Amino acid sequence: MDAAAYQAFTTELTRRADADGRFRGLVALGSMAARDYLPDDFSDHDFFAVVEPEHAETLRHERGWLPRTEEIALAFRETAHGVKVVYRDGHLLEFAVFTLEELSFARVNRYRVLLDRGGVTARLDEQARITTQEVQRTAPDDAWLFGQWLTQVLVGMGRHTRGEVLSGRARLDEAVRLFCLLLARHVPAPEASLLDGLDPLRRVERVYPATGGELARALEGDSAGLARALLRLARRELSHVPAFPREGVAAVEAWLQALNT
Repeated sequence: MDAAAYQAFTTELTRRADADGRFRGLVALGSMAARDYLPDDFSDHDFFAVVEPEHAETLRHERGWLPRTEEIALAFRETAHGVKVVYRDGHLLEFAVFTLEELSFARVNRYRVLLDRGGVTARLDEQARITTQEVQRTAPDDAWLFGQWLTQVLVGMGRHTRGEVLSGRARLDEAVRLFCLLLARHVPAPEASLLDGLDPLRRVERVYPATGGELARALEGDSAGLARALLRLARRELSHVPAFPREGVAAVEAWLQALNT
């Protein structure tokens, strides 16, 4: 969906919500919010519909309030509040239908309020503050992150070598996620504000073009190459961190070499 079509969809969605007395607000999320970056041809529409309590469950099932209803190819209930919709052209909607009180269940970072009939902006501002505090409060320390990262590499390659290729790759993928979390925490970058505090994999290639590019290419290769890349990049980018497990990394590097991978 190009920029003009994307904006037209957003405008029509907002118009429909504004014309429907069951809606209290509409909140754009992620790229739809157009805060730090604009949506591109591959962006979905991600939003909260804030509705009056007596209509919430009905609107989670109805599709008539959405634009281009006749072009919907798939729609399903993902969570208690969330719905996913796929159009015939491949465009995706991910949205949740909340009452004002149910917004307390939401975790938010980038958002833009498109419609507010009372209390929506204030509640979202509060939820953003709570989300930031919760992420900070529950963030694991460096020793735990490095330990988890390194043992995921070790277990992943062990399973891969045993023949459990799918399970082994899943462990290495988790090691990638942990590496990106550590990278964001310890390596400053001019565009670091574009990173997503709720998903450490988002926009890594843009914020860290060299490291992100190397890691992305390694992900396209085999598991052994990915494991070696993770260890190499960690030595290069994160060895300055006091908790960096030098002996552990050396041990896993030697173990990989002994596997002839």
